[in-house]
Amino acid sequence: MIRVPATFAATLIGASLLASTIHAQTAQTPPMTSVLAGKKFTPPIRGQADVEFTKPVTKKEKGEVVTRIVVKNISNAPIPRLTVSETWYSKDSQMVGGSKGYINGLLQPGEVKTIEIHTPYDPKMSSNNWNFSHANGTVKTHLVKSLDDPAAKPAPTKKKK
Repeated sequence: MIRVPATFAATLIGASLLASTIHAQTAQTPPMTSVLAGKKFTPPIRGQADVEFTKPVTKKEKGEVVTRIVVKNISNAPIPRLTVSETWYSKDSQMVGGSKGYINGLLQPGEVKTIEIHTPYDPKMSSNNWNFSHANGTVKTHLVKSLDDPAAKPAPTKKKK
């Protein structure tokens, strides 16, 4: 018969008790749940997007030229980071300068927003053009006479009786 030394047996029993105690102390992690569970999510458009826009309004303000363009998403999916690049030319068709304006995030279908483009003023500025694009492709533009910009509307006033 083989005898196990008492210290070895005590060590073995102590280790098994410690292992069972540690196992009992570990907490169960909650099950993973989707962040979008129960929510409708339409992925952003890829390729060509369709946008309506009004005639841009350009004004000189404090040493720069500011162009404001009201845009509306007429596509069936959100447009990611809609960008308008503006290029300025002199009377002899030489490029003078330019800048970009964009909508950070998604422009949802039917949503109307205003894009502002700030370009440093140059006295040689004579004419300009705009190039629309987005993070996942090109933009087909449609010029319209007007769009309602909800941000530009004044707050409703109460009628006096």
